[in-house]
Amino acid sequence: MLSRLPVAALKSQSAIGASRSAFSALKARATSQVRFTSSSSASSAKLESLFTSRASLISAALFSAGSIAWYTHLYGSLPFVGEVHANSLADDGLHPTAYPWSHKGLFDSFDHSSIRRGFQVYQEVCAACHSLDRIAWRNLVGVSHTADEARLLAEDVEYTDGPDDKGEMFQRPGKLSDYLPSPYPNEEAARAGNSGALPPDLSLIIKARHGGADYVFSLLTGYIDPPAGVEIREGMNYNPYFPGGAISMARVLWDNLVEYEDGTPATTSQMAKDVVTFLNWAAEPEHDERKKMGIKAVILFSALFAVSIGVKRFKWTVIKNRKIFYNPPKDLNH
Repeated sequence: MLSRLPVAALKSQSAIGASRSAFSALKARATSQVRFTSSSSASSAKLESLFTSRASLISAALFSAGSIAWYTHLYGSLPFVGEVHANSLADDGLHPTAYPWSHKGLFDSFDHSSIRRGFQVYQEVCAACHSLDRIAWRNLVGVSHTADEARLLAEDVEYTDGPDDKGEMFQRPGKLSDYLPSPYPNEEAARAGNSGALPPDLSLIIKARHGGADYVFSLLTGYIDPPAGVEIREGMNYNPYFPGGAISMARVLWDNLVEYEDGTPATTSQMAKDVVTFLNWAAEPEHDERKKMGIKAVILFSALFAVSIGVKRFKWTVIKNRKIFYNPPKDLNH
Protein backbone atom coordinates (compact mmCIF):
# COMPACT_ATOMS: atom_id res chain seq x y z
CA MET A 1 0.00 0.00 0.00
CA LEU A 2 2.91 2.29 0.77
CA SER A 3 4.21 1.71 -2.69
CA ARG A 4 1.06 3.23 -4.11
CA LEU A 5 1.43 6.56 -2.20
CA PRO A 6 2.97 9.37 -4.13
CA VAL A 7 6.27 10.90 -3.09
CA ALA A 8 4.57 14.30 -2.41
CA ALA A 9 2.36 12.73 0.26
CA LEU A 10 5.39 11.30 2.05
CA LYS A 11 7.09 14.69 1.93
CA SER A 12 3.99 16.42 3.34
CA GLN A 13 3.80 13.92 6.23
CA SER A 14 7.46 14.51 7.12
CA ALA A 15 6.90 18.28 7.02
CA ILE A 16 3.91 17.94 9.36
CA GLY A 17 6.05 15.89 11.80
CA ALA A 18 8.81 18.46 11.73
CA SER A 19 6.37 21.27 12.38
CA ARG A 20 4.92 19.35 15.33
CA SER A 21 8.35 18.81 16.88
CA ALA A 22 9.22 22.47 16.37
CA PHE A 23 5.92 23.47 17.99
CA SER A 24 6.63 21.17 20.96
CA ALA A 25 10.09 22.69 21.43
CA LEU A 26 8.67 26.22 21.23
CA LYS A 27 5.98 25.30 23.76
CA ALA A 28 8.55 23.84 26.16
CA ARG A 29 10.72 26.94 25.83
CA ALA A 30 7.75 29.20 26.47
CA THR A 31 6.78 27.14 29.52
CA SER A 32 10.26 27.35 30.98
CA GLN A 33 10.36 31.09 30.31
CA VAL A 34 7.01 31.52 32.02
CA ARG A 35 8.30 29.51 34.97
CA PHE A 36 11.43 31.65 35.26
CA THR A 37 9.39 34.78 34.88
CA SER A 38 6.99 33.70 37.56
CA SER A 39 9.82 32.86 39.95
CA SER A 40 11.51 36.20 39.33
CA SER A 41 8.24 38.04 39.72
CA ALA A 42 7.58 36.15 42.95
CA SER A 43 10.99 37.12 44.34
CA SER A 44 10.48 40.73 43.30
CA ALA A 45 7.07 40.68 44.92
CA LYS A 46 8.58 39.38 48.14
CA LEU A 47 11.26 42.08 48.02
CA GLU A 48 8.66 44.74 47.38
CA SER A 49 6.48 43.49 50.22
CA LEU A 50 9.53 43.57 52.50
CA PHE A 51 10.11 47.26 51.81
CA THR A 52 6.44 48.23 51.84
CA SER A 53 5.24 46.25 54.84
CA ARG A 54 4.08 48.19 57.85
CA ALA A 55 6.48 46.42 60.22
CA SER A 56 9.47 47.31 58.05
CA LEU A 57 8.43 50.95 57.84
CA ILE A 58 7.90 51.15 61.60
CA SER A 59 11.26 49.49 62.27
CA ALA A 60 13.05 51.89 59.93
CA ALA A 61 11.33 54.88 61.53
CA LEU A 62 12.21 53.72 65.04
CA PHE A 63 15.81 53.07 64.04
CA SER A 64 16.12 56.54 62.49
CA ALA A 65 14.51 58.25 65.49
CA GLY A 66 16.71 56.30 67.89
CA SER A 67 19.86 57.18 65.95
CA ILE A 68 18.96 60.89 65.95
CA ALA A 69 18.10 60.85 69.66
CA TRP A 70 21.36 59.09 70.54
CA TYR A 71 23.40 61.53 68.44
CA THR A 72 21.75 64.56 70.03
CA HIS A 73 22.26 63.01 73.47
CA LEU A 74 25.99 62.68 72.80
CA TYR A 75 26.68 65.88 70.86
CA GLY A 76 23.78 68.16 71.71
CA SER A 77 22.62 69.03 68.21
CA LEU A 78 22.50 67.72 64.66
CA PRO A 79 25.18 68.98 62.26
CA PHE A 80 22.76 69.61 59.38
CA VAL A 81 19.96 71.28 61.36
CA GLY A 82 20.36 74.88 62.43
CA GLU A 83 19.40 75.96 65.93
CA VAL A 84 17.57 79.14 66.84
CA HIS A 85 18.03 80.50 70.34
CA ALA A 86 16.48 83.52 71.99
CA ASN A 87 19.64 84.00 74.06
CA SER A 88 23.25 84.49 73.12
CA LEU A 89 26.21 82.18 73.67
CA ALA A 90 27.22 84.28 76.67
CA ASP A 91 23.86 83.53 78.28
CA ASP A 92 24.49 79.79 77.92
CA GLY A 93 27.92 80.02 79.49
CA LEU A 94 31.35 79.19 78.14
CA HIS A 95 31.63 75.64 76.86
CA PRO A 96 33.81 73.59 79.24
CA THR A 97 36.95 71.80 78.15
CA ALA A 98 36.78 68.01 77.80
CA TYR A 99 39.20 66.69 80.41
CA PRO A 100 40.76 63.19 80.36
CA TRP A 101 39.11 61.78 83.48
CA SER A 102 40.57 58.53 84.75
CA HIS A 103 37.12 56.86 84.69
CA LYS A 104 36.09 58.07 81.25
CA GLY A 105 37.06 55.01 79.20
CA LEU A 106 34.95 51.94 78.61
CA PHE A 107 37.26 49.79 80.72
CA ASP A 108 38.26 52.43 83.31
CA SER A 109 37.10 52.65 86.91
CA PHE A 110 37.04 55.46 89.45
CA ASP A 111 40.21 56.57 91.19
CA HIS A 112 39.21 55.59 94.73
CA SER A 113 42.04 57.57 96.30
CA SER A 114 40.65 60.63 94.56
CA ILE A 115 37.16 59.75 95.84
CA ARG A 116 38.49 59.69 99.41
CA ARG A 117 40.22 63.05 98.97
CA GLY A 118 37.10 64.45 97.29
CA PHE A 119 34.95 63.39 100.23
CA GLN A 120 37.33 65.27 102.52
CA VAL A 121 36.96 68.40 100.36
CA TYR A 122 33.18 68.02 100.39
CA GLN A 123 33.08 67.52 104.15
CA GLU A 124 35.36 70.47 104.96
CA VAL A 125 34.25 72.93 102.26
CA CYS A 126 31.07 72.05 100.37
CA ALA A 127 29.02 70.56 103.23
CA ALA A 128 28.66 74.01 104.78
CA CYS A 129 26.01 74.88 102.15
CA HIS A 130 25.25 71.84 99.99
CA SER A 131 23.53 68.62 101.00
CA LEU A 132 24.14 65.09 99.74
CA ASP A 133 20.80 63.49 100.49
CA ARG A 134 21.19 60.29 98.47
CA ILE A 135 24.44 59.10 100.04
CA ALA A 136 24.52 57.17 103.33
CA TRP A 137 27.57 56.45 105.44
CA ARG A 138 27.39 52.80 104.45
CA ASN A 139 27.88 53.77 100.78
CA LEU A 140 31.42 54.86 101.63
CA VAL A 141 32.39 51.40 102.89
CA GLY A 142 34.59 49.59 100.40
CA VAL A 143 34.80 52.66 98.16
CA SER A 144 36.76 55.30 100.02
CA HIS A 145 36.71 54.17 103.66
CA THR A 146 36.71 50.99 105.68
CA ALA A 147 33.70 50.02 107.79
CA ASP A 148 35.38 51.22 111.00
CA GLU A 149 36.34 54.56 109.46
CA ALA A 150 32.84 55.15 108.12
CA ARG A 151 31.33 54.19 111.49
CA LEU A 152 33.55 56.70 113.31
CA LEU A 153 32.59 59.42 110.83
CA ALA A 154 28.90 58.67 111.36
CA GLU A 155 29.22 58.69 115.15
CA ASP A 156 30.62 62.24 115.03
CA VAL A 157 27.20 63.46 113.87
CA GLU A 158 24.14 63.71 116.12
CA TYR A 159 20.83 62.57 114.62
CA THR A 160 17.32 63.17 115.92
CA ASP A 161 15.51 59.90 116.54
CA GLY A 162 12.50 58.64 118.41
CA PRO A 163 10.09 58.78 119.93
CA ASP A 164 11.32 56.96 122.99
CA ASP A 165 9.21 55.22 125.67
CA LYS A 166 8.05 58.62 126.93
CA GLY A 167 7.06 59.80 123.45
CA GLU A 168 9.89 62.28 123.17
CA MET A 169 12.48 62.69 120.45
CA PHE A 170 16.12 62.27 121.39
CA GLN A 171 19.59 62.74 119.95
CA ARG A 172 21.81 59.77 119.18
CA PRO A 173 25.15 59.18 117.42
CA GLY A 174 24.96 58.37 113.75
CA LYS A 175 24.97 54.86 112.31
CA LEU A 176 26.12 53.47 108.98
CA SER A 177 22.52 53.35 107.81
CA ASP A 178 22.04 57.10 108.31
CA TYR A 179 22.31 59.48 105.40
CA LEU A 180 24.77 62.35 105.34
CA PRO A 181 23.30 65.31 107.25
CA SER A 182 21.95 68.39 105.52
CA PRO A 183 23.41 71.77 106.53
CA TYR A 184 19.94 73.33 106.76
CA PRO A 185 16.73 72.00 108.30
CA ASN A 186 14.56 73.15 105.38
CA GLU A 187 14.58 75.08 102.10
CA GLU A 188 13.56 78.38 103.69
CA ALA A 189 16.50 78.26 106.08
CA ALA A 190 18.83 77.49 103.17
CA ARG A 191 17.58 80.51 101.23
CA ALA A 192 17.79 82.75 104.28
CA GLY A 193 21.40 81.79 104.83
CA ASN A 194 22.42 82.44 101.21
CA SER A 195 20.77 85.77 100.35
CA GLY A 196 17.75 84.11 98.77
CA ALA A 197 19.72 81.63 96.64
CA LEU A 198 19.05 77.92 97.19
CA PRO A 199 22.20 75.77 97.19
CA PRO A 200 21.38 72.66 95.14
CA ASP A 201 21.75 69.15 96.46
CA LEU A 202 24.94 67.63 95.05
CA SER A 203 23.84 63.98 94.91
CA LEU A 204 23.07 64.11 91.18
CA ILE A 205 24.72 67.40 90.23
CA ILE A 206 27.06 65.73 87.72
CA LYS A 207 24.10 64.15 85.92
CA ALA A 208 21.94 67.25 86.24
CA ARG A 209 24.30 69.64 84.47
CA HIS A 210 25.09 69.66 80.77
CA GLY A 211 28.78 68.88 80.45
CA GLY A 212 28.82 66.78 83.62
CA ALA A 213 32.17 66.56 85.36
CA ASP A 214 33.84 68.91 82.86
CA TYR A 215 31.30 71.64 83.62
CA VAL A 216 31.55 71.36 87.42
CA PHE A 217 35.36 71.33 87.31
CA SER A 218 35.43 74.35 84.99
CA LEU A 219 32.93 76.16 87.22
CA LEU A 220 34.97 75.57 90.38
CA THR A 221 38.21 76.75 88.77
CA GLY A 222 36.81 79.41 86.40
CA TYR A 223 36.25 82.42 88.69
CA ILE A 224 37.77 85.57 87.20
CA ASP A 225 37.22 89.30 87.35
CA PRO A 226 34.41 90.51 85.08
CA PRO A 227 35.69 91.84 81.75
CA ALA A 228 35.30 95.43 80.71
CA GLY A 229 31.71 96.38 80.01
CA VAL A 230 30.21 93.58 82.13
CA GLU A 231 28.43 94.73 85.27
CA ILE A 232 27.86 92.30 88.14
CA ARG A 233 25.47 93.40 90.86
CA GLU A 234 26.43 93.32 94.49
CA GLY A 235 26.51 89.89 96.07
CA MET A 236 27.12 88.12 92.74
CA ASN A 237 30.34 86.74 91.28
CA TYR A 238 31.50 86.43 87.68
CA ASN A 239 32.12 83.00 86.21
CA PRO A 240 32.10 82.64 82.41
CA TYR A 241 31.07 78.97 82.63
CA PHE A 242 27.85 79.74 84.49
CA PRO A 243 24.83 80.64 82.28
CA GLY A 244 24.57 84.41 82.30
CA GLY A 245 28.00 84.83 83.91
CA ALA A 246 26.67 85.94 87.32
CA ILE A 247 26.61 83.31 90.07
CA SER A 248 25.68 83.64 93.74
CA MET A 249 28.30 81.16 94.96
CA ALA A 250 31.65 82.77 95.55
CA ARG A 251 34.93 81.05 94.89
CA VAL A 252 35.45 78.46 97.62
CA LEU A 253 38.61 76.59 96.56
CA TRP A 254 41.98 78.13 97.27
CA ASP A 255 45.43 76.60 97.39
CA ASN A 256 46.19 74.69 100.62
CA LEU A 257 42.63 75.11 101.87
CA VAL A 258 42.59 71.52 103.13
CA GLU A 259 45.36 69.21 104.25
CA TYR A 260 45.14 65.82 102.59
CA GLU A 261 45.79 62.75 104.70
CA ASP A 262 48.00 61.16 102.05
CA GLY A 263 50.16 64.26 101.60
CA THR A 264 48.89 65.22 98.13
CA PRO A 265 49.46 68.96 97.43
CA ALA A 266 46.11 70.68 97.89
CA THR A 267 46.14 72.99 94.90
CA THR A 268 42.93 74.50 93.59
CA SER A 269 42.83 72.27 90.53
CA GLN A 270 43.67 69.17 92.61
CA MET A 271 40.86 69.83 95.07
CA ALA A 272 38.43 70.56 92.23
CA LYS A 273 39.43 67.34 90.46
CA ASP A 274 39.02 65.28 93.64
CA VAL A 275 35.66 66.69 94.66
CA VAL A 276 34.32 66.33 91.11
CA THR A 277 35.44 62.69 91.08
CA PHE A 278 33.67 62.18 94.41
CA LEU A 279 30.49 63.83 93.13
CA ASN A 280 30.66 61.76 89.97
CA TRP A 281 30.78 58.63 92.10
CA ALA A 282 27.91 59.96 94.24
CA ALA A 283 25.78 60.40 91.14
CA GLU A 284 26.74 56.97 89.80
CA PRO A 285 27.77 54.61 92.64
CA GLU A 286 27.21 51.57 90.42
CA HIS A 287 29.67 52.85 87.80
CA ASP A 288 32.47 50.33 88.39
CA GLU A 289 30.14 47.39 88.92
CA ARG A 290 28.15 48.29 85.81
CA LYS A 291 31.27 48.27 83.66
CA LYS A 292 32.40 44.94 85.09
CA MET A 293 28.99 43.44 84.41
CA GLY A 294 29.07 44.91 80.90
CA ILE A 295 32.42 43.29 80.14
CA LYS A 296 31.15 39.96 81.44
CA ALA A 297 27.97 40.28 79.38
CA VAL A 298 29.93 41.10 76.21
CA ILE A 299 32.21 38.08 76.71
CA LEU A 300 29.28 35.77 77.51
CA PHE A 301 27.06 36.85 74.62
CA SER A 302 30.00 36.81 72.20
CA ALA A 303 30.70 33.20 73.16
CA LEU A 304 27.01 32.31 72.83
CA PHE A 305 26.88 34.01 69.43
CA ALA A 306 29.91 32.02 68.23
CA VAL A 307 28.33 28.80 69.49
CA SER A 308 25.03 29.61 67.78
CA ILE A 309 26.83 30.26 64.48
CA GLY A 310 28.63 26.92 64.78
CA VAL A 311 25.41 25.05 65.57
CA LYS A 312 23.62 26.76 62.69
CA ARG A 313 26.35 25.81 60.24
CA PHE A 314 26.37 22.24 61.55
CA LYS A 315 22.60 21.86 61.24
CA TRP A 316 22.22 23.54 57.84
CA THR A 317 25.36 22.31 56.09
CA VAL A 318 23.56 19.11 54.95
CA ILE A 319 20.71 21.08 53.43
CA LYS A 320 22.78 23.87 51.90
CA ASN A 321 25.39 21.54 50.38
CA ARG A 322 23.08 18.90 48.88
CA LYS A 323 22.78 18.50 45.11
CA ILE A 324 19.48 17.89 43.37
CA PHE A 325 19.50 15.90 40.12
CA TYR A 326 16.53 15.75 37.85
CA ASN A 327 16.21 12.85 35.39
CA PRO A 328 13.29 13.55 33.11
CA PRO A 329 11.21 10.51 32.11
CA LYS A 330 11.89 9.10 28.71
CA ASP A 331 9.26 9.64 26.06
CA LEU A 332 8.44 6.10 24.86
CA ASN A 333 6.40 7.41 21.94
CA HIS A 334 9.55 8.45 20.03
